[in-house]
Amino acid sequence: KLVDRAVASRLKPGLYILVPFELGRERKYMGNPLIVARELNDGAEYYLSHGTAMEIHGMVTQPRLIFHVTTLNKRRPITIMGAEFRFLASRKELFFGLADHWVTKQERVRISDPERTIIDGLRMPEYCGGLTELAKGIWMKKEELIGCKLVDYALRMDIGAVIRRLGYLMELLKIGSTDMRDKLRERLTETVVRLDPILPAGGKFLHRWRLQLNVTPEELLAVVRT
Repeated sequence: KLVDRAVASRLKPGLYILVPFELGRERKYMGNPLIVARELNDGAEYYLSHGTAMEIHGMVTQPRLIFHVTTLNKRRPITIMGAEFRFLASRKELFFGLADHWVTKQERVRISDPERTIIDGLRMPEYCGGLTELAKGIWMKKEELIGCKLVDYALRMDIGAVIRRLGYLMELLKIGSTDMRDKLRERLTETVVRLDPILPAGGKFLHRWRLQLNVTPEELLAVVRT
């Protein structure tokens, strides 16, 4: 009855939001999408991640209408009033490097901190707009990043591709110390991976980081400095 009277808006079966009094009668009201992303999890553990966390941390130049939510269980994406919510499954032991973000004075959501956001992006750049967009975000946040935290998170996640990409970008963008990057190099195996997994194979092989540079350092530096 409230929906019929345009006092409440239906987001999905069983999930509604009251329309603020000052808006009058409104049938297409979603409220803050970050809070909606939280409520779509029905109280289960989650955190806002990848491109969504990048936007919250000021690591993007343009807003996005796709919201990424990392959860313990895989779920189908859902679109509400033009906004798409995508759910990415992760193991419980990988729920670290998280923080609270206050959306309003009363409402907060769980998000990955800047360093964890970068680690997630290095694992799956496709959810951050690709490796070049992630590199641009790293550059924008460069002065605030904690190098030892980046290294610790990467080693804790223990994924070879993440360790390789992080070490290379820290070296290229001059983040952290040589000792930090040496910790990453100690964990390398002989396997070679692509720098950007979204792009086709090609480019030079960098033995130092066991990477195939399918995006050249010149291209990356040109993008991050624009």
